[in-house]
Amino acid sequence: MKFSKKEILTGAAGLITGLLIYFIINQLIGISNNRHISTSNDQHIESSIYTCSMHPQIRQKEPGKCPICGMDLIPLTSRNDTDSDNPFIYTMSPEAIALANVQTAKVSYLTPEYEIYLTGKIAPNEKKLAVITANYSGRIEKLFVDFTGQAVTKGEKMATIYSPELVTAQRELIEAAKNKQVNPSLYNAVREKLRLWKITEKQIAAIESNGEVMTELDVYADISGIVMTRNVSTGDYVNRGSVLFEIVDLSSIWVMLDAYEQDLALVKIGSKVNFTVASLPGKEFTSTVTFIDPLINPQTRTASVRAEANNPELQLKPEMFVKGKIKAQFSAQAELKGKSLLISKTSVLWTGTRSVVYVKVQGSEFPAFEMRDIVLGPRAGDFYIVEKGLKEGEEIVTNGVFAIDAAAQLSGNYSMMNRPVSKRISVHEKFKSQLTDLTRRYFDLKNSLVKSNFTSAKNSAGRIMKSVQSVDMNLLDEKAHHEWMEKEKQLKKSIDMILKAKDIEEQRKHFETLSDVLIESAELFGLTIDMVYVQFCPMAFDDKGAYWLSESDKILNPYFGDMMLTCGEVTRRISSIDSYKEVSDKPQQPMEHQH
Repeated sequence: MKFSKKEILTGAAGLITGLLIYFIINQLIGISNNRHISTSNDQHIESSIYTCSMHPQIRQKEPGKCPICGMDLIPLTSRNDTDSDNPFIYTMSPEAIALANVQTAKVSYLTPEYEIYLTGKIAPNEKKLAVITANYSGRIEKLFVDFTGQAVTKGEKMATIYSPELVTAQRELIEAAKNKQVNPSLYNAVREKLRLWKITEKQIAAIESNGEVMTELDVYADISGIVMTRNVSTGDYVNRGSVLFEIVDLSSIWVMLDAYEQDLALVKIGSKVNFTVASLPGKEFTSTVTFIDPLINPQTRTASVRAEANNPELQLKPEMFVKGKIKAQFSAQAELKGKSLLISKTSVLWTGTRSVVYVKVQGSEFPAFEMRDIVLGPRAGDFYIVEKGLKEGEEIVTNGVFAIDAAAQLSGNYSMMNRPVSKRISVHEKFKSQLTDLTRRYFDLKNSLVKSNFTSAKNSAGRIMKSVQSVDMNLLDEKAHHEWMEKEKQLKKSIDMILKAKDIEEQRKHFETLSDVLIESAELFGLTIDMVYVQFCPMAFDDKGAYWLSESDKILNPYFGDMMLTCGEVTRRISSIDSYKEVSDKPQQPMEHQH
């Protein structure tokens, strides 16, 4: 069939027109799709709701300040936005992280040092205080020190006393000296009487040789110092033992500081004290703690801490107010050379007796934080010592922790105020220690299976059996006793099967049932180990999966050994802290995964 030239041109024009129309329609569809996508994005952006962590009734479509309290609003996210079903883990978007100004820091061992600030005043050193008393009764004839604050030197004359008793005693001495060969005992008695009145041997000898009675005797300073008290005036009558003067040597003074109860444990004899006084701005003095009062003042609830300092230039005067500072170091494990695990005080949230931190989850696609209970030791300045719940190298939130906790609560996650009830049974610490020893024997078995060592695994199982048999059930009450009897029966059965196993694979089969029972026991009764890790291999036993308990978060697979050594994931942690208990009924998403 032949076509004319006109027909061919007409057909070509129609084809071109059709292609052009098809292109135009596709372009319009693309524009429509783009508009739809843009509209969807706009709707998604507009659907972001910002709320106040303190006033969740506040809802805004854009960031800003809460109209009630003025706090920064945080984005409200739902549980569907997170990549974890673990209610202890909260995932945030990078925008929310920036908005809440979240900052993190790694936990590390440092030398804890705490500065204790105390107030007090300068007091005389009572060891440098001398009291001048009258050694005999009489009348003050002359007074050479007539005002307080006067400086005197040792041996300086301070007063003159006329004493009728002294006159009589001197006459007795003169008469007894004449007959000392006849009656030596009387002579010695009279001399001793004068010596008790602090009459010197030189003065006694002068009385004997001259045969003259001294009607007046002088009183001398025992030490060099400042006259604090003058109790007599010229013409006053005094009795034997009356206090005439008090002299204090201010070249050494006491610094009396008041320490509150919570600081007393940190103050030690020998601690260095740096202090300042208002009259000498910019100058700091150094002293040493020499005494800590064993009694608490019931009115001020403080104990007196005494430090001793040199004062050669007499710049420090009694009753001056002082501000003292003591740098205290906490005791720590010897192998750490005085170091302790420290975290910033801004990292911690408190509720009742619980302390909560947020730990950054490593390896997650989006920023995620795990709420964790910890046990704190003493405060060390801007830090706290961590006794349980954290380990070196973990990264925790140091700023924005309250915003994360509030956002977690609003999204339905567990938070500081929204906690599951612990199902852990309270048991005797001795029982808990025995269960911990059993668990350590279990770790030996687990490590033998990691190395695929059949003989070592069998020996470890034998030691576990002995540990189970040594657990004292008499330490448990009725409920705990019943629970442990069931667990003990299952443990013994699994261990017995491991002991009878013919090869390593059969050992691993019964190791799974042993692990399940021990995990339940550790969660129910608790261990004395700070933290143990429940790990899961999804490929064990033809992809059915199996759990095991580990002393470390590092994955070392006991079901495959070297064949698939790092196949597995940490599903949860079991803490020694009683308030921390994972209670999710379904398997939790891994905190860490290696394959």
